[in-house]
Amino acid sequence: MTPVRHSVAEPVAKKFFTPGVKVLLTLFGLGVLFGLYRFIFGLGSITHLNNQYPLGLWIGVDVATGVALAGGGFTTAALIHIFYRGKYSIIGRPAHLTAMLGYTFVAFGLMIDLGRWYNIWHPAWPAMWNGNSALFEVGICVMLYLTVLYIEFIPIVAERFIGNSPKWIDGILRFLNRILGKVMWFFLIFGVVLSCLHQSSLGTLMVIAPYKIHPLWYTQILPLLFLLSAIGVGFPMVIFEGIWAAKSFGRKIEMDVLEPLARMISPFIGLYFFVRIIDITVREVWHYVLEGSLQSFMFILEMGLGGLVPMVMLFSDRLRKSPKWLFIASTMYIVFGVLLNRVNVFFIAYQPAYKVSQYIPSIGEFMITIGLISALLLCYRIFVTVFPILPAERKTA
Repeated sequence: MTPVRHSVAEPVAKKFFTPGVKVLLTLFGLGVLFGLYRFIFGLGSITHLNNQYPLGLWIGVDVATGVALAGGGFTTAALIHIFYRGKYSIIGRPAHLTAMLGYTFVAFGLMIDLGRWYNIWHPAWPAMWNGNSALFEVGICVMLYLTVLYIEFIPIVAERFIGNSPKWIDGILRFLNRILGKVMWFFLIFGVVLSCLHQSSLGTLMVIAPYKIHPLWYTQILPLLFLLSAIGVGFPMVIFEGIWAAKSFGRKIEMDVLEPLARMISPFIGLYFFVRIIDITVREVWHYVLEGSLQSFMFILEMGLGGLVPMVMLFSDRLRKSPKWLFIASTMYIVFGVLLNRVNVFFIAYQPAYKVSQYIPSIGEFMITIGLISALLLCYRIFVTVFPILPAERKTA
């Protein structure tokens, strides 16, 4: 019989404590221990950051990469609600959840990185605003966008608990659901605008250090490159999450949605690749590509495995129709394209004058990062188990 398509979402009815979950809990526990050590004994007790290298693993991966990989939220929202591609609505809730959790743990990562973490609320206080600061713009946009993401999640909470909660809670949820049904369009558009602003401003942070960043990465259009890469990674991240979730929960992969979505990826990667090549050519820095340094090797790795290879792979109809190759191509762009780019910009290309030693992240930095990632994955599993996030499984009729 022909499968019947269900557009509704439902909680996943699967066993929670699997061997994989137990591994994640162990890694999260280790991350918590290192995090407690950091808060008790101070930032200098656990990190290799110093006055010459103020930005390292936590900013390059936990914050800058985390913000970029959470870009699936605003790109999918724009695709579904602004460009009215309703057939992709099935991936809207998972993409939104990934973005919401991603930004939440970006905030945790930033708190860990701040020496005076208890002052993280300062950007929200008007008396402390600095309109000339790119970091202020990033901070205020991230706070606003995270708020928007949680507001957009309220209808999902209402769908889950209306009729299954105490009367006073039920009344509040019905009221919020009714109000948001009339103004949700504003939050959707506002969220897309905020995302574009702070995705680009993360690149602006490094424009202020022209003599400390390798010429292969330093450019005045770094904000544009950060924005283009964040837009480009949105759909690969949705595909990665969709295939990973399907395999993890033993569900059917939604290839009828993911394969058409994959068709849009190569043009975005190609646009980023084209702008990057034009920029390098105009600035006449091609000779640095073959200088044989660590920076030249990382640049070739980023542009090759992270740009050219996945772009070519996703141009192939045969590879796009294969879940395995689609997952590989998306992962390559996520890991070697965007993640490696952020790592390169923030502490491979960054070379301060008169440095005493090269920055290498400490074990504590790695363990806290791994702990944050493990916590995010655990929260994702909890949310899809409790709330109607993933689409109802197809049944035969």
